[in-house]
Amino acid sequence: MPGSSKLERIISDYASVLVGYSGGVDSTLVAVVARRILGRDRSLAAIGVSPSLAREQYDQARDVAAQFDLNLIEVATNELDDPRYAANPRNRCYFCKHELWSKLSALALQRNLAVVADGTNADDLNEHRPGLDAAREFVIRSPLSEAGYTKDDVRREARSLGIPQWDAPAAPCLSSRVLYGLDVNPQRLSQVEQGEAFIREIGVTGDLRVRHRGDEARIEVAPSQFAAIRSKREAIVARFTDLGFAKVTLDLAGYRRGSLLSELESQLEYLVGEG
Repeated sequence: MPGSSKLERIISDYASVLVGYSGGVDSTLVAVVARRILGRDRSLAAIGVSPSLAREQYDQARDVAAQFDLNLIEVATNELDDPRYAANPRNRCYFCKHELWSKLSALALQRNLAVVADGTNADDLNEHRPGLDAAREFVIRSPLSEAGYTKDDVRREARSLGIPQWDAPAAPCLSSRVLYGLDVNPQRLSQVEQGEAFIREIGVTGDLRVRHRGDEARIEVAPSQFAAIRSKREAIVARFTDLGFAKVTLDLAGYRRGSLLSELESQLEYLVGEG
């Protein structure tokens, strides 16, 4: 295929494919390229739906699927019913992905689809991602990492194809915001989702996390957004108190991936509550 991308060449070798589709830029790129290369009848985009999927991300996934005429199917996943997942150990993601790939692999078999693929890119392989162990168990293909695509490569190709979230901040599941060892339940996930939505509403842009630490909501944003947080301090305190948090803090290290894994003490600015 002269002029085709590495990703297109890999996917063109599939007889057919089911893509685990979350609406994030990585899995969206895989699903869109599969639709373009293999056609609608030989490609299926399957989204796992549960309380750990933010409504905004779900809506975006559906909108983009419609825009690119993806063959979309929704699959209910029940990871919160698994006590091993709900207990929120450091390998929590393994149990989530095991549930997801178990259901999607069965669906692929039922639909006679030859390959099940995900949106793992080359950068992901260097991070704490227990879910990759589940993917290996179910022999899930990762065409982005196979092509050597970094996140920058993904964004570049997504932009060239007109995928609207090509530059969107990363948006892992809501459970990733909950402190390890603190039970994951629908109430806590809702607190995180509503908290992050409110921070967006007041004008904060870029990467954002509300880390649920029991009675504390810890806000992580880029340092360039600290002024926006401080200028809306009273509104933030009122909203987060209403959500049930006794403490609201701003992490002065700024947003960073995997901060819940860090053993280092963060320097905090208390918006409400005491240190």
